[in-house]
Amino acid sequence: MNAALPGTAIRVERPTKTLRELALDKVRDAIVDGYFKPGDRLVERDLCAQLGVSRTIVREVLRHLESEGLVATLPNKGPIVARLDLKEAKQIYEIRAALEGMAARLCAEQRDPAIAEALEASLKAIRESYAAKDMHGVLSHTSAFYQTLFTRVDRHVAWGVVNLLTVRINHLRSMTIKTRKRDVEGPAQMEKIVEAIRKGDGEAAYKAAHDHVTNASAIAEAVLSAQQTAE
Repeated sequence: MNAALPGTAIRVERPTKTLRELALDKVRDAIVDGYFKPGDRLVERDLCAQLGVSRTIVREVLRHLESEGLVATLPNKGPIVARLDLKEAKQIYEIRAALEGMAARLCAEQRDPAIAEALEASLKAIRESYAAKDMHGVLSHTSAFYQTLFTRVDRHVAWGVVNLLTVRINHLRSMTIKTRKRDVEGPAQMEKIVEAIRKGDGEAAYKAAHDHVTNASAIAEAVLSAQQTAE
């Protein structure tokens, strides 16, 4: 007679995400990573086949992505990948510069070596992701860098504001991180933020964070302007 199996040996674990959430992640990543490009039609039937999910789920996913600003619905054409708007992008970078500069200054004023160490760990992961041509990793570790910047000084409300814009920020970031020399210049600018925080220099930390965002904004503006000209 076979020995009884432990009570949890064959338990079916519940998935951490629903099918809808998994489909949402897949389509969002496909847009942010450039698989679906601005202006591309998002045909429900095709997405059902590609994702292996029902039309109901696809419609829910498209509605959610429209609320995030990644999808637009045009009359007589249906859902398309939203085109990044230059004026809107400028406003997003203005918000980032103000909030990230503030957070960097506060981190420096904390004079806590653990903050700089945590930021350096994320920065190291960003460089490794660039070296491996892992752009998704670059985005993920960059988000972790900024989460540390805000949460280590208990600025959760500010981080919440940034999080509301995260999808659009990453959509813009996915363009700027692929531009020439960004794999070197971006981390170098972020290193200045870390160095200023490590030294406890609030003004230098604010300036480094502000300059980094301003530089990214200029790159995004150039890319978006070139796209509009090509169209």
